Amino acid sequence: MTPAATARSSRDLPHPAREEIRLEGVLHALSDPVRLRIVRVLAADSDELFSCSYFDLPVTKSTTTHHFRVLRESGVIRQVYRGTAKMNGLRRDDLDALFPGLLDALLAAATRQAARPAND
Repeated sequence: MTPAATARSSRDLPHPAREEIRLEGVLHALSDPVRLRIVRVLAADSDELFSCSYFDLPVTKSTTTHHFRVLRESGVIRQVYRGTAKMNGLRRDDLDALFPGLLDALLAAATRQAARPAND
């Protein structure tokens, strides 16, 4: 990890700097249905921060932690501590600056896919 991504204290979580975010990392992070579900919720109210426990996910707590870590390390979300809770927010500004239209296109495609009948 580069100095920009290194945590400053034990309560700071490492995040890639904007210039370190890679397209392949973002696409990998968003290729998982659970992670895409998290991002869809965050995108619906992108100015708001949500705790990890806010998300009702069909996986164990340790798997949930893994999914949030993948999203953070790829640069898709930012995590900060508020008390003992990790709060999560979408890095929309960074993603839109680096990959204009990508996030909107992926979210629109995910919405269309979710609306299709299950046997499509």
